[in-house]
Amino acid sequence: MGEPFVEMLRGATNTLGRTEEVVKLVLAEPRRTDEVYDLFFQPDEWVRMRAASVSKRIWRADPELFQPFVARWVDKISQIDQASLQWTFANMCDECDGLLTDGQRDRSIDILSGYLANNTDWIVLNSTMPPLATWAQDRPELASAIRPHLKRHATDTRKSVANRAKKTLARLTE
Repeated sequence: MGEPFVEMLRGATNTLGRTEEVVKLVLAEPRRTDEVYDLFFQPDEWVRMRAASVSKRIWRADPELFQPFVARWVDKISQIDQASLQWTFANMCDECDGLLTDGQRDRSIDILSGYLANNTDWIVLNSTMPPLATWAQDRPELASAIRPHLKRHATDTRKSVANRAKKTLARLTE
């Protein structure tokens, strides 16, 4: 079966470890995708972060291979209290919208709206705004619900958060 992915993704905190190697192995042996999912429940937050990086690379390389993971991301991984997983979930919502069922999209909207309302991590906030803005184009009730949070974030002292919130607000009025 080869070296366990958990061992491959441990290591120094200032690197992505052997992320690319794990991606290549999964793409070559799709039966190993469950091993990646299991990594999200490891106690080591760096392993979990690298597993998110692996997932992102997999969905970009082969969305069909990633399809079975979508429900797991929506139902389980998005609930893990770790910023790197939350911003990757937001990226997945933005980049893999076509893989979501209507129910998964509705659940993702609730989750991302919660991130927008309650999260303080600047990357989570910046990653959450684009998919919400896209979905709000066809959902006036969503636009109304997120607008107050965007107005609050538009005055954030962190320029990237404030600028993204202002751009998102502008998209809502288009």
